[in-house]
Amino acid sequence: MKDLSLFAGCLIPNRYPGIEKATGLVLDRLGIKCFELKEAACCPAPGVYRSFDKITWLTLASRNLVLAEEKGTDILTICNGCFSSLMDANNILKNDAVLRNEVNAHLKKIGKEYRGTIEVRHIMEFLHTDIGVKKLSDAIEKPLEIRTAVHYGCHLLKPTKERKLGSAECPVFFDELVEATGAKSVPYEGKTSCCGAGGGVRSAMLETSFKMTEYKLDRIVRAEVDCIIDSCPFCHLQYDAGQVELKKSGKNFDIPVLHFSQLLGLALGYTPEDVGLHLNEIINPGFFGKIAEIQKRNAPGR
Repeated sequence: MKDLSLFAGCLIPNRYPGIEKATGLVLDRLGIKCFELKEAACCPAPGVYRSFDKITWLTLASRNLVLAEEKGTDILTICNGCFSSLMDANNILKNDAVLRNEVNAHLKKIGKEYRGTIEVRHIMEFLHTDIGVKKLSDAIEKPLEIRTAVHYGCHLLKPTKERKLGSAECPVFFDELVEATGAKSVPYEGKTSCCGAGGGVRSAMLETSFKMTEYKLDRIVRAEVDCIIDSCPFCHLQYDAGQVELKKSGKNFDIPVLHFSQLLGLALGYTPEDVGLHLNEIINPGFFGKIAEIQKRNAPGR
């Protein structure tokens, strides 16, 4: 297994540092060595930069890739957007000599060169492929016994030919990882549809964005779950802060939102506070109490 450097991105350190903390806790518990990628900058956001200025997008992304190349590590992402931007840029530059030369001409000004020697991983893909569901399940200390609504997110699955994670319409790898924690992944209508945040929709068409979120939340409520599990801080923001916005129009969902790293942390015995759930916009005391009860019931020796 190649060494890894964690790429936290922008949104997690600034809005949801609990996700970064939870990721560090679970990687350490699983014995996975992951270095800090110092001096990393924005990925940059795939739905914005790439659409308007491809060379600028590739140059900014390649600088992050070069930081990992210099350390001799692959990049581990915990955000679907960062994964998409860095993975796609890496694939393009590895296979297009003309673009690679143009980007390297810009990088040369800061004493760097892209060589194409590393890979970009997403924590969900990494855990499923390199660790495996059985090994993850064997590591669980306190099976969670909760009902969850899994949200894959768009950039984790598409384009399928680049991601190579199975069917984009009926994916299973995320569900398998969730169920390794003892939780149940509950089917629901519109499971693979967008949360409403991506592609600049949240920035440019906020009302439309929240209509998409409401569509998802309505169907998640019907599934009678305890929480939403995501793998992307932007989706996390849309569901978490989005619920606060929707309250203004009389829609009160009150559904806890967890990144998978936080769910895994709970199953490994960490408290909701340990994994940063108290930093969310949606704080559901009933959910915290249920987790505490499950952890006490499933404590070793009981």
